[in-house]
Order: sequence, then structure tokens, then C-alpha cells
Amino acid sequence: MARRPPGDQDRFSTATRIRLLGEQTAARVYRSQNRRQARRSRLTGRAAFLALVVCSLVVALAYPIRQYVSQRAEIAEQERLMEEARDEVERLRDEKARLQDDMYVRRLAREHLHYVFPGETSYTVIDPEAAEERRADDGAADRPWYSNVWNGVDEADRE
Repeated sequence: MARRPPGDQDRFSTATRIRLLGEQTAARVYRSQNRRQARRSRLTGRAAFLALVVCSLVVALAYPIRQYVSQRAEIAEQERLMEEARDEVERLRDEKARLQDDMYVRRLAREHLHYVFPGETSYTVIDPEAAEERRADDGAADRPWYSNVWNGVDEADRE
């Protein structure tokens, strides 16, 4: 058999092959990790740029959106007030139409102004507590009118 040079024998031994295979595998893993890290760093830069763009859009649109929302709320409030005003106008038109009726006006005059027709007798019932207060203030006729006015203001302030 021919002798092989010492490097050739090592090249074909099992231990040498396993060692070479491990080195090749380690090199492939190292290369893939480097690629992954390079990809990660590129994605991180892209992600940072994307985040910057999104933040810029949010800052740029925050004030107009806030204005839009507040104006929509103001519009809703004005529409509500307009609806209330329409209801009030409708109520006043109904009241105006009722006031055209003579019987309705007579009834209001009787209830609120205590008017009576000629020949009728009107009776007024006085509250006993109010009558007692009036008796206590009988000296009012002897005083000048401005004293009575001032006393009325003072009484209104009392609880």
C-alpha cells in the first residue's frame, strides 16, 4: 500500500471529519446569527423611523381632531337648544290661539284676577295665620308710607 502524506491521513479519519463538520456547522450558525443581527438592526432602524412618523402624525393631528370633537359637541348642543326653542314657539302659538277664545280669557280673569260678572258676589277666604300677622301690624296706618315700605323690606329678609 502506498503511504499517504500525514495531512491526507488526517483528512479522512473519523475524528477529523467530525471536527471539520462541527467547524463548518459553527461557521454556518455564526453567519446566520450575523445575518439575523444585521436584519434586526435594520428592522430596529425601520421601526424607529416608523414610530417617529406615527408620533409625528399623532402630534400633527391631535389639535385638529380635538377641535373637530369639540365642534361636534357644540353643534349637538346648539341643535338641542334649537329643538327646545321650537317646542317653546309651538307652546306659545297654542297659547296665542287659546287667548283668541273669549271663554278662555274669561276663565283666566276669574281664576287669576278674581273678576266676577255683574250681579255675582265674590268671597275671599283669608288665611288665619295671615290675619293674625295683620292684626299684629295694625299700627301701620299711623306711620308714614315709607316706614311701611322699609318694614316690608326688613320682613322679607327674615327667615
